[in-house]
Amino acid sequence: MKDDFRVGSWLVAPSLNTISCKGAIVRLEPKVMGVLLCLAEHAGETLSKETIFHAVWPDTFVTDDVLTHSISELRRAFEDDAREPRIIQTIQKRGYRLLAPVSAATAAAAPATGVARDSIVVLPFISMSADSEDEFFADGVTEEIINALAQIEDLHVVARSSAFAFKGKHIDPRTLGEQLNVRRVLEGSVRRAGNCLRINVQLVNAADGYHLWSERYDRETKDIFQIQDEIARSTAERLKVTLQGGRQERLVKAGTNNLEAYQLYVKGRILLPRRGSAVPRAVECFQRAVTLDPEYALAWSGLADSYTVLGYCGFARPEVCMPKGTEAARRAVALDPSLAEAHNALACACLLDLWDKTEAEREFLRALELNPKYIQARDWYAFFYLQLAAGRLEDGVTQAKLALQCDPLSSYAHTMIGFTCSAAGRPAEAVQACERAVQLDSDSFLARWCYHLALQLSGRLEEAIAVGEQALAMSGRHPWAVTSLAVMLGESGRVADAEALYAELIARARRSYIQPVTLASAAAAAGIEDEAIRHACEAFKMRDPYWQIWLSKYWPSSTRLYTYSRFREIIAKTGRSDWLRD
Repeated sequence: MKDDFRVGSWLVAPSLNTISCKGAIVRLEPKVMGVLLCLAEHAGETLSKETIFHAVWPDTFVTDDVLTHSISELRRAFEDDAREPRIIQTIQKRGYRLLAPVSAATAAAAPATGVARDSIVVLPFISMSADSEDEFFADGVTEEIINALAQIEDLHVVARSSAFAFKGKHIDPRTLGEQLNVRRVLEGSVRRAGNCLRINVQLVNAADGYHLWSERYDRETKDIFQIQDEIARSTAERLKVTLQGGRQERLVKAGTNNLEAYQLYVKGRILLPRRGSAVPRAVECFQRAVTLDPEYALAWSGLADSYTVLGYCGFARPEVCMPKGTEAARRAVALDPSLAEAHNALACACLLDLWDKTEAEREFLRALELNPKYIQARDWYAFFYLQLAAGRLEDGVTQAKLALQCDPLSSYAHTMIGFTCSAAGRPAEAVQACERAVQLDSDSFLARWCYHLALQLSGRLEEAIAVGEQALAMSGRHPWAVTSLAVMLGESGRVADAEALYAELIARARRSYIQPVTLASAAAAAGIEDEAIRHACEAFKMRDPYWQIWLSKYWPSSTRLYTYSRFREIIAKTGRSDWLRD
């Protein structure tokens, strides 16, 4: 069974490993989907465990626990109760039976209830060029069209992360319509050869796959900004969406006339969210872009963000990179005060470099006023400012949930729900959000690491340690992962193991920069108070930006350091009484 089908009111998409209903989308592990397919092929029949094992794990020995876990995951996804099942019934000593009716997906050709009247998803344009670098160009074309359409007040546009979840997949428009609650799908392709550019685009009705409009643009590469604007305007016309005030100015505002600078900016923005070794590459892209066009405000904002990320993630010493980030952010705002990206970059720089909460709040609010759908601004405002700086824990959760509404298939948005719910003392919600984040992007270190922290806060310490080991391996033993694992090992009584991890960080610090905040926390986990205090003093002296995150009095993992009277004395002497725990 490969085509989409329905189980009761739920749409099952095997090619995506998802089930969806009324806008709620749940991604399943491949083997869990395999169990569902096996049950669906024999709906109403009782299937023995052996039958399911043979269908889903034909050449592998697995225990009953594996199947029990898969059934449990299906029940969680379908919101089914094992005691009063509506979807899957356990037949004692015999096996399992799918109770809900199975039907063809075509029965849902009409738009789902609650679909916005004017709504669209712009799928990632396919790069038809041989050069792999052109994929960045094609992704940039897609993002610019998404951003342009998002400016139209009466049009609901699926956010970038959710749209890009379907990259490289051929999906039936009806499935997209139901998965994303949209009526229209815009898709296209990009081919570059020297200075020649061809873009094919088509608008499709999600309910029946009918082509509403298509166009081919054969131009020179230098015309890319005009083409993107034409596509956005033509799409709006076909959707019969009215542009505010009959606006004649461009929807696509490139910010530069230098095509090479634009391409470098696009590449940098795509690289930066990948974190790790991609961050220095993003810095290089943005730096080259502003060198080519010193008046390019968007590139300055990207440069500011990348320097800030370098600093708080510990890839470079803060005294080297953080002032550069602040300077770049101020340059971006001066060049174009109407850019949400610029104000958001300055807000984060003010908070993590200057430790100025007042200016940070003002800049965050200005960014969100300019672009309420800017996910990064809303999530950074939610977690960094509202929660960790201001202690407005529930407000932070509310803001993170608003970001998720704009981008429901974003692993990052779900991860930020995990962080904010953890800070707000809602561990069960945090765990659920992190599980979803990992499902959406199993390669994301940030999602896995947040899951590890959420499990600890929910009291599931052994599970937290196991997930922490996974995060440690997939991150190349990033100091954050080493430190958090040391904290949990110390909490579980495995002090010798915590000491070993602290010793590892000290050895690495002799060769390269390691954030003193992580050293302080690891030393505290190992019970070495003098060294913990020494590292904390160093962190404060150099204004380690990670202090504002990991050592916030509102973040639960910093508890051990706050038990030391000398640590509290350090804070008291700084005059920052707002940092002291009650």
